[in-house]
Amino acid sequence: MVNKKKINTSKNITYKDAGVDIEIGNKFVKEIIPLVKETNRPGVMGSIGGFGGLFDPNKSGYNKPILVSATDGVGTKLLIAEEVNKHDTIGIDLVAMSVNDIVVQGAEPLFFLDYFATGKLKIKTAKQIIKGITEGLKLANCALLGGETAELPDIYTNNTYDLAGFALGAVEKNNILPKNNIKDGDYIIGLKSSGIHSNGFSLVRKILKDNNINMNEKISDFPEKSIGLNLLTPTKIYVKPIINEHKLNNIKACAHITGGGLIDNLPRVIPHNLTSVIFGDKIIPNDIFKWLKNMGNIKSREMLKTFNCGIGMCVIVDPNKADQVLKNFNTQNEEAYIIGKLEKNLKNKNIIIEDENKIWND
Repeated sequence: MVNKKKINTSKNITYKDAGVDIEIGNKFVKEIIPLVKETNRPGVMGSIGGFGGLFDPNKSGYNKPILVSATDGVGTKLLIAEEVNKHDTIGIDLVAMSVNDIVVQGAEPLFFLDYFATGKLKIKTAKQIIKGITEGLKLANCALLGGETAELPDIYTNNTYDLAGFALGAVEKNNILPKNNIKDGDYIIGLKSSGIHSNGFSLVRKILKDNNINMNEKISDFPEKSIGLNLLTPTKIYVKPIINEHKLNNIKACAHITGGGLIDNLPRVIPHNLTSVIFGDKIIPNDIFKWLKNMGNIKSREMLKTFNCGIGMCVIVDPNKADQVLKNFNTQNEEAYIIGKLEKNLKNKNIIIEDENKIWND
């Protein structure tokens, strides 16, 4: 016998009753339009709010463009933003993770799409996130062409959210990086990172938990602001300095140093017949890395396989151009220095770190 359940006729149920407020979503879109317009660049057509974003590639200035795309998130750095209730820089991280991946191919980012999912849409927090995204996009000269905002109360709690970004760029077909003229003797230039960037935060949070350190407390090593605010230092965006040097034909290859550190990321752009020799005494980790290594009792190799350890981007250049490239970077307020060179791969190792112990010497 089938049990017939009594229908509840006391109330007309709405989508809002299920936790999704369409009106709040529409209001949010209207309020961020001025921020989005600040990112406009040649090629952008129309405004946000349509079913899709429009971009005219004929206005991007390329003759035979190859499109380059990348997508990424911010990982558990989001949890730190939630714990310290600071959301206006996490969008910079979101942009940086994708546009930095695009620029290593020699491509200029053209437009960006974001995905923001949360348990309950809070306009104040959401606008702070979008403000960070637009700030990052202005640094990359990239347009915010559209996005998706989703209330998912059955997946996220009220204060929890997740972010994802998608970037598309272009490069002339004959100017894609890495180039095929990388050779023995080329120099490796490292560009300084701003801090941890957006990788390794699961390990960071474990170190803090194991040492009973609250995100909002100040510690003697970083007395000016809380450890949480230190950790939220946004990822550096390298688009403009890399594109400027690439236009001068000074770059043979680039590597974005993300999860996996120098050890995993640099070999991705180096031919197998060559090895990257890193000078340990030329790597200068930010203070936060030394602190994490000490607090977590982490071995040097684990640090180098997890974090950028002070180098956010690597550039391969001809030795004859190295001094000029360094000078050009410095004039753009980019701290850069030679951290190694390429040699023939005689030991079947794609990367060798000389004097590794000197990395951590004060």
